[in-house]
Amino acid sequence: MATRFIFITGGVVSSLGKGLASAALGALLQARGYSVRVRKLDPYLNVDPGTMSPFEHGEVYVTDDGAETDLDLGHYERFTGVAATQSDNVTTGRIYSDVLGRERRGDYLGGTVQVIPHVTDAIKKFVTADLHGEDFVICEIGGTVGDIESLPFLEAIRQLGNELGSERAMFVHLTLVPYLSASGELKTKPTQHSVMELQRVGIRPHVLLCRCDRPIPDGERNKIALFCNIRPEAVVPGLDIDTIYQVPIEYHEQGFDTQVLNHFKIDPGAQPNLDTWREIVGRIREPDGEVNIAVVGKYTDLPDAYKSLSEALAHGGISNHARVNLDWIASEIFDTEDTVEHLNGVHGILVPGGFGERGAEGKIRAVQFAREHKVPYFGICFGMQMAVIEAARNLAGLSGAGSTEFGPCGDPVVGLMTEWQRGEETEQRAAGDNMGGTMRLGAYPAALGDRTHIAEIYGLSEIAERHRHRYEVNINYRDVLEKAGMTFSGTSPDGLLPETIELEDHPWFIGVQFHPELKSKPFEPHPLFKSFVAAALDQSRLV
Repeated sequence: MATRFIFITGGVVSSLGKGLASAALGALLQARGYSVRVRKLDPYLNVDPGTMSPFEHGEVYVTDDGAETDLDLGHYERFTGVAATQSDNVTTGRIYSDVLGRERRGDYLGGTVQVIPHVTDAIKKFVTADLHGEDFVICEIGGTVGDIESLPFLEAIRQLGNELGSERAMFVHLTLVPYLSASGELKTKPTQHSVMELQRVGIRPHVLLCRCDRPIPDGERNKIALFCNIRPEAVVPGLDIDTIYQVPIEYHEQGFDTQVLNHFKIDPGAQPNLDTWREIVGRIREPDGEVNIAVVGKYTDLPDAYKSLSEALAHGGISNHARVNLDWIASEIFDTEDTVEHLNGVHGILVPGGFGERGAEGKIRAVQFAREHKVPYFGICFGMQMAVIEAARNLAGLSGAGSTEFGPCGDPVVGLMTEWQRGEETEQRAAGDNMGGTMRLGAYPAALGDRTHIAEIYGLSEIAERHRHRYEVNINYRDVLEKAGMTFSGTSPDGLLPETIELEDHPWFIGVQFHPELKSKPFEPHPLFKSFVAAALDQSRLV
């Protein structure tokens, strides 16, 4: 059948869960046997989120082909298993860059360049390009209806709705139905106003997803339907729940997927097979044990900065029938306070990726605690680099060991990457290059050493994982570090770039230069997180 497009917009307030709704709908359609693709239109002017602080925008999600994207693409992959690509996330900045580039080349033949049709045509081209016969494309529009930034995107999808017709396009609008304790009522007026705002730009939603913290009575549901000009059964409650992996089940029980198929005049047929999701939710709600993991990072005040990481740890818990409790610790605290006070009794320590010198010494102290107290340690990207610096200082006797990211140092065991291979091509960077899109980004292969712990965990001799970093461990220090007890257990195929390290005489101590959390899924937990949580469970039995 021809590809059908589902556009998901949001109103009233941001952060209502458009990304989760898009991902859950994709999972539901897959459970009915359909193929899906999920995309995100972001209205901000940055070309991509790569140069944005995590405090501004949360995690930067990286795809296999090296795109720095919105964190919602992580939800899409975790729920559908479909690998996202460069063509699945676009921003206003990228659209305008493309349009202005074409104007400079003379592609518009001297015509006046305008939002309509040139910008909207570029958006429509993005939405419909690089498809491979998928049954459904779910397209989330970032921001909130009424924002001036999102108007070109709303106009573009309005045009697409007209061009494709109702048999190939539908609109879903996500709103908030708040409960006012003072009056003891659910209020429908915010939803009514949000739909009115959407209709002002020419879009009439076919389904309303109404976020609420309690069931919506039939009276309020009928009122929303009446004032928003849709059928009552197309008003779908989105209740608050205890785990995001219940969302596909909840939306199915509320009839969301049925309403989508009815719109496209597709017979829903048999019920979708949601047994996998029920098994996942069951393991989360009724674990056999639990572990406490300390995440020592730089952006711990904002959990969205480590969204894929927290989900991957939860996946490790799912695979081990265990609840994973996360203790978010700002690494700067160890600049003035003893690590023992905060880390004594935890079952595992993880230092995630990050940039900059702030908090780096605190992370090194956390590494030292894990090494000396035999606590399972997992260092990811920056966390691997801090583990190498700690070993260089305290095991190899290189007191001046550090990273050139923080300035000149006596022993630069971590330094700026200047050249690396991507397939048959050599990529080069210099210190003065632009910040955006200049890191080592995307999936790269790594060769794992024989009889190493990490090779045993993967069960493979070669892997491919996603990277996002500008600095690397200096291979010239390999010999001195290995003599001190740190094994370089994985490298790039040419042997020049360290990819993984591990410690001898330690129950579980692994550092990786890549970001394994980006490929973990609840129904397919990443082997490193599965093994790390298992080691933490063993530790919990010793404490």
